[in-house]
Amino acid sequence: MSKQEAGANASSRVVASRRSSAVSRAPERRPAEGPNRRGQEARRGGRGGGWTNPSGLQQPVAPGLREPPLCFGLKNAWVGAVIGRGGSKIKDIQSTTNTKIQITKGHLEEAEVRIFGSKVMQAKAKTVIDNLVKKQENYSSKLRTDIGAFQPSVGRDVKTDNNVTENQPLIDWDQIREDALKWGKKKWEDLPPIKKNFYVESEATSTMSQVQVDNWRKENYNIMCDDLKENEKRSIPNPTCKFEDAFQRYPEVMENIKKAGFQKPTPIQSQSWPIVLQGIDLIGVAQTGTGKTLSYLMPGFIHLDSQPVIRGQRNGPGMLVLTPTRELALQVEAECSKYSYKGLKSVCIYGGGDRNGQIQDLKKGVDIIIATPGRLNDLQMNNFVNLRSVTYLVLDEADKMLDMGFEPQIMKILLDVRPDRQTIMTSATWPYAVRRLAQSYLKEPMIVYVGTLDLMAVSTVKQNIIVTTEEEKCSHIQTFLESMSPKDKVIVFVSRKATADHLSSDLILRHVSVESLHGNREQSDRERALENFKTGKVRILIATDLASRGLDVLDITHVYNYDFPRNIEEYVHRVGRTGRAGRTGISITLLTRNDWRVAGELINILERAQQSIPEDLVAMAKRYEANKLKKEMEEKLGKPQGKPQRFYY
Repeated sequence: MSKQEAGANASSRVVASRRSSAVSRAPERRPAEGPNRRGQEARRGGRGGGWTNPSGLQQPVAPGLREPPLCFGLKNAWVGAVIGRGGSKIKDIQSTTNTKIQITKGHLEEAEVRIFGSKVMQAKAKTVIDNLVKKQENYSSKLRTDIGAFQPSVGRDVKTDNNVTENQPLIDWDQIREDALKWGKKKWEDLPPIKKNFYVESEATSTMSQVQVDNWRKENYNIMCDDLKENEKRSIPNPTCKFEDAFQRYPEVMENIKKAGFQKPTPIQSQSWPIVLQGIDLIGVAQTGTGKTLSYLMPGFIHLDSQPVIRGQRNGPGMLVLTPTRELALQVEAECSKYSYKGLKSVCIYGGGDRNGQIQDLKKGVDIIIATPGRLNDLQMNNFVNLRSVTYLVLDEADKMLDMGFEPQIMKILLDVRPDRQTIMTSATWPYAVRRLAQSYLKEPMIVYVGTLDLMAVSTVKQNIIVTTEEEKCSHIQTFLESMSPKDKVIVFVSRKATADHLSSDLILRHVSVESLHGNREQSDRERALENFKTGKVRILIATDLASRGLDVLDITHVYNYDFPRNIEEYVHRVGRTGRAGRTGISITLLTRNDWRVAGELINILERAQQSIPEDLVAMAKRYEANKLKKEMEEKLGKPQGKPQRFYY
């Protein structure tokens, strides 16, 4: 034997010895090596953090990779709990333990888990997985107990022969309903009590006569109130005309109001505060920019601070505000920070933001969550947030949330919020869908609305309508932008993201400073665009309807509707971006032949706001009605519409 061969044999013995000692040290079983296994695993394929391929060609890279992987078995039934929705849980385990985890589904009842990394991190990751499995086992056993208790009390003496049921008993639906009520009570029986009523009526408010109250409501945008409680109606509280009338017992709130420089409450605040402070559920219907946010935030602060259980012992947030868009969520969070009360902590949860950062903020402990339904539902389903402690719920801009299709997520979220909470709902319109939502989730509410119940005409805005063609739109907006004064600030609304990009690019090429805002832009770009517009760095913002709600910029002088929105409600919201907080504004709307179906409704809006109505718009409405009547007559008479069709045989 040569020296080289001897050296090679010695080297192989050392390697074999090391492998042997490594195997003997590991308490868990290691994967069997062999060509057949390697081939089977290569055929499975997969991605890291889910069902993966542990073949030699695709070994994960992680600190401590040279350490042998920690391997153990896991029942197939618990694999989903470890991986999480969309791989979220296993990704969190990997990021917090600095390991790489592979799970290979076995043909029998067990899957194989392989953890790569340093020994310390391997042990830490396994502990986290064991805790997840234990938690899931406890939940499953509790669920089986609850389901057993939920079964209807029906006859059990059913005779079966060859899996054929004889004399099957009838289902006792009354018993099922009764058991469901018992299960619902059991779910919430361990929760602490809620205190809701914190209102002490001031002398000035209590001495107002009914005539004075009616005159005040009429003078303040014709505020109207109603009690939606069935049978015996409650008396509507008198409005609090001064801040002291609502918050005389809360000096910290008064101090924040004085710092902000407010002179008096807005109409909806004056009428809402005495209702909400009494613990009554409220529906507030008012146009944007009327102070709806503070109408629920101020009483919410007092509600949170005055609960019987102190904040440190509540095991979760006490206040939840659901909003339709990220922009509105960030705006509400900014208001929370601005009027911070006794150190209440708030966090903003929204899609497009840093998910891990939001999870860490929740783990630190918060009092107030402001969230969009999609992201909050995601964190809720993965057990990153506990909503059982919420006692004060706000559904902000409820009509917009329904328009955006968030109702399923809202329903899932509210399943985990205690049913005896206090609920506030705000909306700019009052359609059937919003009424149905209110009926489902509010208990005996009162309603406060400004103006009419269907659509509010924006009386503080001069509304100009231009009937034109698609080809002439560019020349119209160019003429407008050239006539802008240095102090003017305008939002240009378009219907499509592509139009926003095209229009902003065209203006930039003309050396016009402009920002665009739509759903395809990154969240950081959207926030920067809003900041530039708010601070005045840019005076022209081109936006889709994404920004028509929750955009809180008080000094907007003009709204330019380059494209008419999809419905008349959205037109009101767009126009409401200007003329806010007592200011006046101007709106310009371009209307083409494609928009003639809304001409009649638009005329009604203009009439209610006492605006001038162009003759072209009246003519367009008449043409649409004539065309509609013609089609109806043709349908009745059975005449073909349009050009005759030819049939070939």
